[in-house]
Amino acid sequence: MLGIIGAMDEEVARLKEMISGLHIVQRAGMEFYKGQISEKDVVVVKCGVGKVNAAMCTQSMIDLFSVDAIINTGIAGSLDADIDIGDIVIATDTVEHDMDVAALGYAPGIIPDTETSVFKTDTELLETAQASVEAAKLDVKVFTGRVVSGDQFISSREKKKWLVSEFGGRCAEMEGASIGHVAVLNRVPYLVVRAISDKADDSAEMDYPTFAARAIDNSVRLMTEIINRFDS
Repeated sequence: MLGIIGAMDEEVARLKEMISGLHIVQRAGMEFYKGQISEKDVVVVKCGVGKVNAAMCTQSMIDLFSVDAIINTGIAGSLDADIDIGDIVIATDTVEHDMDVAALGYAPGIIPDTETSVFKTDTELLETAQASVEAAKLDVKVFTGRVVSGDQFISSREKKKWLVSEFGGRCAEMEGASIGHVAVLNRVPYLVVRAISDKADDSAEMDYPTFAARAIDNSVRLMTEIINRFDS
């Protein structure tokens, strides 16, 4: 079974509409939509915004459904001048950029007393996503690279430069790394797919409402092709 996690209603509503044999399971204020898309067993859920919501959702999904893999789909702010609004970033790994224990001698993003603070995505899922791009017939570019996550909406050029120089991030959002953190600890393969809705700079507040709908559309089209190719 493939688990699909989105952060907001708009991200999961269209996938929910595709599910046949829909069964709803409620847990911790969330609704998990279980059924089939393209004859593949799936469970789709809205986790809510932010790392805590995303982590709680991921653990609940693993405990309730014993999913074979998890894909987090949604939108993000670009950190790379080559990545435009509407383009898609597929994560090679994720980092929690707002983890800060510098006072104890740790570099930014390092989580003390853990095996790793960089959560590598699954190679097979990444290859499946890349193979799905052409079939989805998207009129945008698709990139791979690091996705950085934190409980912040990035809307300043200074913060954007720091995320690039410190972490090498290609886009910034608020859930992916916490989903990766939980998935890796549970040894569940995961992937993060992000459509770009803004440039994560001083124009972000203006860009976000204008372009979020287009970004979500591209993400859902790509997700549909990934589901078609998913083999548990």
